[in-house]
Amino acid sequence: MRYGVYRQGVALVLAVVLTAMLGAAHARDLAMDPDDMVPVELATIGVDRAGGTPLVLLREPESGDVVPIRIGLAEARAILMAQQDMPVPRPQTHDLIGNVLEGLDATLERVLVDDLSDGIYYGMLELSVAGRDEPVLVDTRPSDALALAVRTGARILVSPEILQAGQDLEYEGIEDDQVVTALGITVVEATDDLRDALDIGDQAGVIVSGVRGHAAHVGLTEGSLIVAVNDETPETPMDFLDLVRDTPSGERARIRYVDEGEEREIEVPTDVPDRRRDEGITL
Repeated sequence: MRYGVYRQGVALVLAVVLTAMLGAAHARDLAMDPDDMVPVELATIGVDRAGGTPLVLLREPESGDVVPIRIGLAEARAILMAQQDMPVPRPQTHDLIGNVLEGLDATLERVLVDDLSDGIYYGMLELSVAGRDEPVLVDTRPSDALALAVRTGARILVSPEILQAGQDLEYEGIEDDQVVTALGITVVEATDDLRDALDIGDQAGVIVSGVRGHAAHVGLTEGSLIVAVNDETPETPMDFLDLVRDTPSGERARIRYVDEGEEREIEVPTDVPDRRRDEGITL
């Protein structure tokens, strides 16, 4: 009981502090208008081939590009845990921000990654706050903001210049426990344990661990085995991402999957699913 009261007290203090901060929420102006920024889908965590540092991989639907942005190790772990919907033993920075926003009756609408200067990324949280007509912008580290976006379903917008700069970074997937999201479909490796648990058999493919947006509306469910994307077999989660990105511009991705022993096929648009609209998520 005392622990619960303590946590509530800390949250209240933080809420008061943040409320005071909202009076002058950001110490800088946005580097560009959000209307000129590009919506992206956070796909997964990778590593820089040159140095092995963690990267967040963002899928840009219009061009099909997957663009890396450097982040910290803690944020990389947090994003992977959020993609797997795993609870964290202790709240991290982005979890704390989410708790404070909830206490303020505020909603994180968008994460804006708007600038890159001297190798440093800059971002803003765009909040809607009860009692305020205009959105509030709060300066933030993009790594924390992106981890928070995965937890809350907030949209992610990135400056075109940042997307262009990221194309120079060479990346690869992580060795173990790779989780990839594309088209609102989150997939993991079809390990022997998962195959046994789901009674899937040995057919090549990747397992759906989460699904939202159009793919969910047309029948794809967790536990399904995706056996083809545009008639090509994804043997790993990174294969799935690569096949999605190769979908011709203006066309839908064709997803063939096995569910309860029956093979089915759906077509999914390549734009970024609006998770909050689909699931009614609020902070």
